[in-house]
Amino acid sequence: MIVLETVRLLLRHFTLDDAAFILRLLNEPSFIQNVGDKGVRTLDQASNYLLEGPIKSYQIHGHGLYLVALKESLQPIGICGLLKRDQFEEVDLGYAFLPEFWSNGFAFESASAVLKLGMNALGRAKMLAIVSPGNAASIRVLEKLGFAFSRYVQMQPEASEVALFEWEQNK
Repeated sequence: MIVLETVRLLLRHFTLDDAAFILRLLNEPSFIQNVGDKGVRTLDQASNYLLEGPIKSYQIHGHGLYLVALKESLQPIGICGLLKRDQFEEVDLGYAFLPEFWSNGFAFESASAVLKLGMNALGRAKMLAIVSPGNAASIRVLEKLGFAFSRYVQMQPEASEVALFEWEQNK
């Protein structure tokens, strides 16, 4: 199911047919460094990740992470969407792309569309984003989208601190 369309991109719901793509993305060194190691090493684990992550989120919350594909070729290039985390009242904008598609404006283009979806379809006037403090490229995207640094948070007791950014409508 297509959720959003931009000038160059389509954002759609994940299906189990996307397991090979998600396996590759989640094992990119940049993903592991900046987002975290999800422990997904096989196609079966990738399918389970999709079932228990994005697909379950669509059912429970009506939104989640979406597959981002090039409009012309339908080639999957990344993920972008809104996550609902138990520790926050607001939804969290998340995105990640295969390295060969970095520096083309795809993160900004897809995240802009997801922000509008959050505002217009979901009625969200405030959204969050979590980023590794050393991920300068992602921080630039967030700032360009209008997010502002809020504070450092620890998502898990043993985890390193991450930077929490906030976005508010009309700010």
